[in-house]
Amino acid sequence: MITVKHRFSNHTIRPDTETLILGTFNPETSGNNADFFYGRTRNYLWRLLPTAFGEDDLKGAPKAEKLDFIKKFKIDLIDLMEEIKVEEGQEANYDDVYIDNKVSIWQNVIGEIDKLPNLKLVCFTRKTFTGIPNMKEHVDEIMAYCEVRGILFKAMTTPARFYSNDKQTEWTISLKN
Repeated sequence: MITVKHRFSNHTIRPDTETLILGTFNPETSGNNADFFYGRTRNYLWRLLPTAFGEDDLKGAPKAEKLDFIKKFKIDLIDLMEEIKVEEGQEANYDDVYIDNKVSIWQNVIGEIDKLPNLKLVCFTRKTFTGIPNMKEHVDEIMAYCEVRGILFKAMTTPARFYSNDKQTEWTISLKN
């Protein structure tokens, strides 16, 4: 088995964060050219987020511009998994159904939430849980914890694969309310 770490495991969430975007996993592999969370070519988070706040599209923008944006709007990012162990040749397979039972270290999301006194909203970047029972279990724990703390939790349509007006509307309404 080969260990694959999260590409941005050294990212520190800012303590003034009000909105936390929760994803799954971004592998530290040679074929992954993402410079920051959701930075892969077929992911549209950096179009959805800025557009929701009336800002310019940041898809393809440098990491520094994305960091400025999240700082300005008190948004930050974290993923469920910190490390996975996969078969040789599967290092770049980050499909959630495949990696669901390959997790060797789960991120302590609740511990990170505890460090955020101003947190109002957690958005998980998928709505369905078919084929990912382990992730579902962790997300359910986070959702229950948020409910007890009075933090709104929303499961969102994935920002991956394509961009659409319907997806933008959902993200805008969820982030602005």
